[in-house]
Amino acid sequence: MKIAFIGLGNMGGGMAANLAKAGHEVTAFDLAEPAIERARGNGCAIATSAAEAVAGADAVVTMLPAGKHVAGVYRDSVIGTAPKSAILIDCSTIDVATAREVEEVASAAGYTMVDAPVSGGIAAADAGTLTFMVGGSADGFAQAQPILEKMGKAVIHAGAAGAGQAAKICNNMLLGAAMVATCEAFALAKKLGLDLQTFYDISSKASGQSWSMTSYCPVPGVGPDTPADRDYEGGFAAALMLKDMKLAMEAAQEAGAYTPMGAEAEEIYQRFVDRGGASKDFSAVIQMIDDSWVPPQEDR
Repeated sequence: MKIAFIGLGNMGGGMAANLAKAGHEVTAFDLAEPAIERARGNGCAIATSAAEAVAGADAVVTMLPAGKHVAGVYRDSVIGTAPKSAILIDCSTIDVATAREVEEVASAAGYTMVDAPVSGGIAAADAGTLTFMVGGSADGFAQAQPILEKMGKAVIHAGAAGAGQAAKICNNMLLGAAMVATCEAFALAKKLGLDLQTFYDISSKASGQSWSMTSYCPVPGVGPDTPADRDYEGGFAAALMLKDMKLAMEAAQEAGAYTPMGAEAEEIYQRFVDRGGASKDFSAVIQMIDDSWVPPQEDR
């Protein structure tokens, strides 16, 4: 299958590589030269523009930073250029309204399109173990599923157009708030004199257990290997978590939903980013929650 892949950043680069590894003919495009070279090294052909990439494609996959980029690429380079038989798959995390608007425009032009944001982070993108939350028609999901399965471990139909983005926003609001609570619990345990490994051993098997603790522990040397063990580098950047929290709060306001924990978590990530933590993994917020945080050697 001929697949155009637009957007080769930290997530898109690994995703495009897995499609090429699966035997698809991938033509990729990005504005950043290092991303292009990585894609070339992973078996992708390189286009000089998004329009060139989608010409003659059986499928178009996009992984872009924000709604304005998605709307612009589909308006200027995809719709009217890609064959109408191509399935259009946007894996970006954007606001629900823009996702629905772009899909409506694509549908009106004769295309089948789905929104398919992901969960799992850079490591899962590279390993092909992402979870995809797909919004769109049953036919669109059926066309997209075999492609998405080459990049993920789970592909779930969330509902109609925009439902994938809605699921992603709700999921990441929960993740962001849970991580803040997890960091607060470890900071409090430290101040109360608890050994942090011992606290982990207890809470990970008790009612306080969560993914943020047992799969993505924010404390170096405790639990499985996580970005905390690499000075909070190489994970899900706090700036991206802040973006998702803002999307969730915008959606909550539009829907009239009461989300006090989400709002508080958004404010905490905003302060952390403002203090210079934008590029650090979002679990590094523990360093702000407890300003005296210096991981003791005995916890390693």
